[in-house]
Amino acid sequence: MKISIIGAGNVGSALAFQFANKNHDVLIGARNIEADELKSLAAKSSKITIHSINEAIKPSEIVILSVPPYAAVEIAESNKELLKNKIIVDASNSVFKKPDPYKTALEGIKKVTGLDSVVKCFNSTGFENIENPSYGDIKIDMFIAGNDADSKSVVSNLVKEIGFEECYDFGGDDKVELLEQFAFAWINLAIIQKHGRNIAFKVLKR
Repeated sequence: MKISIIGAGNVGSALAFQFANKNHDVLIGARNIEADELKSLAAKSSKITIHSINEAIKPSEIVILSVPPYAAVEIAESNKELLKNKIIVDASNSVFKKPDPYKTALEGIKKVTGLDSVVKCFNSTGFENIENPSYGDIKIDMFIAGNDADSKSVVSNLVKEIGFEECYDFGGDDKVELLEQFAFAWINLAIIQKHGRNIAFKVLKR
């Protein structure tokens, strides 16, 4: 599968490595394709290549926007024709700064593109847990939200492919803000309350 990741920060880079290790073609989209950190990222796997944003989007089946919320909306609007017939994943969080006039990037992305195939995922934990979702013999969980069931199914399968035990469905677009607040719970525990970034969420059932 061809997966484009727009943004190569900690989360974007962690996702790139994981998908490349599963033999997916990963196209990193960036404004400055000559940046040293991008060259270093591409040097670590032949499955990772660096492109301009639109050239990364064109051939991809899935587009992951791993950028600040306002940038995710701007990129979606600038590339709305290229994004048709693709699954778009909003990996951002708007808990500190919303992409005005929208409450979340997902809301803005859907509004400016008119597309339904947009889901929220990969936002609820730190990049360390994306790089390694295993705590000993226990695999942690990921969470997803959005209206489009088919898109959620495809992304959920990718989540489990890269090592998460389960990808729990939070619900439709009306649960996106709840999922972002859930992400803030991780930020609060890990960073604000100083429990450290090597903590994760796991759903237990009797």
